[in-house]
Amino acid sequence: MTTSDKKIFASIAQNGFFDIEVDPTLDLFEEIKRLKKEKNAVLLAHYYQESDIQDIADYIGDSLGLAQAAAKTDADIIVFAGVHFMAETAKILNPSKKVLLPDLRAGCSLSDSCPPEFFARFKSKYPNHIVISYINCSASIKALSDIICTSGNAKQIIDSLPKDQKIIFAPDKNLGAYINKQSGREMVLWNGACMVHEIFSIEKIAKLKQKHPNAKFIAHPECEEIILSIADFIGSTTQLLKYTQQNESKEFIVATETGILHQMQKASPDKTFIPAPPNNNCACNNCPHMKLNTLEKLYLCLLYEQPEILMEEQLRLAAKKPMDKMMELSKQFGLIA
Repeated sequence: MTTSDKKIFASIAQNGFFDIEVDPTLDLFEEIKRLKKEKNAVLLAHYYQESDIQDIADYIGDSLGLAQAAAKTDADIIVFAGVHFMAETAKILNPSKKVLLPDLRAGCSLSDSCPPEFFARFKSKYPNHIVISYINCSASIKALSDIICTSGNAKQIIDSLPKDQKIIFAPDKNLGAYINKQSGREMVLWNGACMVHEIFSIEKIAKLKQKHPNAKFIAHPECEEIILSIADFIGSTTQLLKYTQQNESKEFIVATETGILHQMQKASPDKTFIPAPPNNNCACNNCPHMKLNTLEKLYLCLLYEQPEILMEEQLRLAAKKPMDKMMELSKQFGLIA
């Protein structure tokens, strides 16, 4: 290793992210493809990533699909273009692989809203309850859970349990409230939320609906109840994408992170997709954590094989148990192969 490389690794270790200039003449698409082939690496990307990253990814999906892809890949290196809890999930499910995250600062407001030490105390107040946690949480919260779920399989998992089974649902209160309403349950909800899905403006959406009277308004269940109450369709990111492909409408107002609009437009180029506006001065709603990943960081991540996600085996095994339960139930429901 050269002196320059040592300095770069020291910078990565100290800062947790890359602050390195990339040669602007490089064709990053070709360089990333070359490095993936040389290192037998697979690139998994969430729908909320920037469009360039989606276009170069080997697999694009939501939390459930990404978890399945991470579990079954034969690649030596998993590069996760997403946020920290997603890369952790890949490590939990496939510990023999080196898991990389282009920017360690790519966290999650929902995951951060549920500190493990506070949740453990909260859990202790409800001794007869099982814990079902949304996959958008840390490995430590997964380890405190009995079953993990995604927005795409949460209701089916909960419906599969006896009606008298008492449940704590964490960390998203909006998703939990939506499932309570759909299932007739009274789950105890942890008071967490996603910053992206909580700032949609009902007033601005109402004006958009007046301006586009034929548009279907579709929303992710992490949105607040007032937003969901006016939606024509509510579903996970993948379910929203499928709905826009199958529905005959030519216009859609979309209440989730704007990254998914890239896939919607690619799948239905003859249709119009309008991002639902937030209650600030922005015209659309981007996740600042998801957008920390860039092509430059992705290239450097592959080049230096850093930053790497590491985890203590005891924590990994504890977190894997409820993940395995989710995967098992999802197979029963026909949600994954």
